Amino acid sequence: MLIKSRKVWLSGQFLPLIIEIIDGKITSIFEYDENKSVDYDFGANRILPGFIDIHTHGAYGFDTNDADKEGLSKWAKNIGEEGVTAFCPTTITQTEEVLTKAVKNVAELMAEDYEGAEILGIHFEGPYLDVEKRGAQPLSCLAKPSVDQFKRFQAASKNNIRLITIACDLDPDYKLTKYLAAQGIKVSMGHSSANYKQTALAFANGANSQTHVYNGMTGFHHRDPGQVGYAYFSDDSYGELICDGIHSTPEAISIFFNAKGKERSILISDSMSAKGLGAGEYIFGGEKVIVHKDGSATREDGRLAGSTASIIKSLKVVVEEALVPITYAINACTKNPANLLGIGDRKGKIKVGYDADLTIISNDYEVITTFARGKVTYKNKFY
Repeated sequence: MLIKSRKVWLSGQFLPLIIEIIDGKITSIFEYDENKSVDYDFGANRILPGFIDIHTHGAYGFDTNDADKEGLSKWAKNIGEEGVTAFCPTTITQTEEVLTKAVKNVAELMAEDYEGAEILGIHFEGPYLDVEKRGAQPLSCLAKPSVDQFKRFQAASKNNIRLITIACDLDPDYKLTKYLAAQGIKVSMGHSSANYKQTALAFANGANSQTHVYNGMTGFHHRDPGQVGYAYFSDDSYGELICDGIHSTPEAISIFFNAKGKERSILISDSMSAKGLGAGEYIFGGEKVIVHKDGSATREDGRLAGSTASIIKSLKVVVEEALVPITYAINACTKNPANLLGIGDRKGKIKVGYDADLTIISNDYEVITTFARGKVTYKNKFY
């Protein structure tokens, strides 16, 4: 299969190119030829590496904690409409029984043939989180970090937990943090009340990233920069950011990207099951959530509770409202999450030998076509 465009993202710029795809892989990249016959000609629309969402709880009425294979299958099949070609279904704090069923369900679908975006593994958010910074995480189900309990979760997942959010400062002697690091599981510090020095120690003991920077963490202060300050200062740690313009203003998004740089910023949706369904009342983490007309989601007490954001709309916010350089923005939803997960040798770039994960967007940020491992997973009927 051959596809071409006058704007293909390569090495931090848009170039006119032709891409050859065979058996789900990019096999050749050629100079652009206006007269060359191809299978797909996208004109001047932009071809980007496929988007990767490493922190997303659900969509279309399904939540990872639901442990419903049909719902998970529908999610993977339809998430291409926002340009996503690979993702990590993400849990939310609940009882051990609920979480065990949730990770088993993901593992079972991963072992089968399924359509759509590739499931890269599970992002296990909680239950090892701080009470004060729990956000939408159910208070009654929070637990102390436990290697033994985590081993049970990982066994149930068939070793498919790839990323975990924990409050590392609550982990005595960083026992679980160090165990996870030794197993190759990426540790993201989040929902924590740690100060700046405690945050630095968590990274010294195995943490890799910070979960939804600004939200669920200590803020910046000039005498103790807190976790936000660590995100700004550290150049070897990754940081997730919800870029819907609600969880963080465009100004805060701009400050984060400019401080964090183009190689360590990660754009996430943190979406919940209500995404794609409109305003109304829903259940998230076993508790009621209200989705408002502007897309924001809150608990009854007003606390923010996940999002209904899509990656493509978030990319538009980052570039057009936060005025973040385009290279920073595109890296944040392509190569950077791939590198964090350790799969940067096959995903996140348009390069020979890489998976043929491609997202084609218009100049006004509409997804036109999405290819996941060489197969069309979404086609916009208006283009």
